[in-house]
Amino acid sequence: MRSSLALIATAGLVAVALTGCAQTPAPEAASGGSSDVIEVSGDFGKTPRVDFPTPVSPEETQCTEIIAGEGDRVVAGQQTLVGYAVYNGATGDKIQATGFGDEDPVPLLVSDKTLPGLAKGLTCAREGSRVAVVVPPADAFGDEGNAALGVDGDTSLVFVVDVQRTFPLRADGAPRLTRDGFPAVVLAPDGRPGITVPKAEPSGQTEVEVLREGSGEVVESGDQVVVHYTGVLWEDGTVFDSSWEKGGPTSFIVADGEGSQVVPGFSKAIIGQKVGSQVGVIVAPEDGYGADGNGSTIRGDATLFFVIDILGVL
Repeated sequence: MRSSLALIATAGLVAVALTGCAQTPAPEAASGGSSDVIEVSGDFGKTPRVDFPTPVSPEETQCTEIIAGEGDRVVAGQQTLVGYAVYNGATGDKIQATGFGDEDPVPLLVSDKTLPGLAKGLTCAREGSRVAVVVPPADAFGDEGNAALGVDGDTSLVFVVDVQRTFPLRADGAPRLTRDGFPAVVLAPDGRPGITVPKAEPSGQTEVEVLREGSGEVVESGDQVVVHYTGVLWEDGTVFDSSWEKGGPTSFIVADGEGSQVVPGFSKAIIGQKVGSQVGVIVAPEDGYGADGNGSTIRGDATLFFVIDILGVL
């Protein structure tokens, strides 16, 4: 199943990143004659039974909510976990179904790399929604189609998606004051951090400050966490890595030792904190990239500073 998922991901079908904000934008797709004829049965979270007359060929992407969800609609930049089934709109043949039942749900982060029709369709969904999305060729693979998936240039796609979980766009915890001499963090309206590093020399120790204190579950060693982050070099404030620049949150395993997917200082900053928190961490060289550094970007003696929004635990 994962090999076929990789095929579709390569095709651009399931690389998804969506967002929610205080004032949720209007959906980019509405229900119509094509999405309304998709018949779907079965429990939410279980592999659906899907039937529809063929061919379905809308001029624009359409979306019908079959099971109503709760909360804000999904929007660009938001991490979600879904189960999905996709069908050839001309023949009715199933292309793939994954993320349902005992299978792990599929992480979808909607960005400019997402299949345009799927991104549009999911903006009519909420956490707990089951939606039918019908995507015309113009919002799918265009005139070239996708031979690997058996999709011609004039063939629409039909998705049935269960939005099993959504994650916030930014840390929503209560603001906390930080000590003098700690890097200053100013947030843009969307939550993107701007960082000013003080001119003083770092202490040589890894230091963590809670910038916003959340109220969610506590992160433990070995957890896979969903985060937004920006990392800068202490010496000049240069941004060397940022999920904000990549279109949406990402996920890592954080651990005290073996098994961690991030530098030790990043893990130290997160483990023991609550979901919804934003933390700042000064990372001493020994807790960063070590004596060898990281290529030409980060020297071995470099002190780093991260601002990390802890959005959830998978």
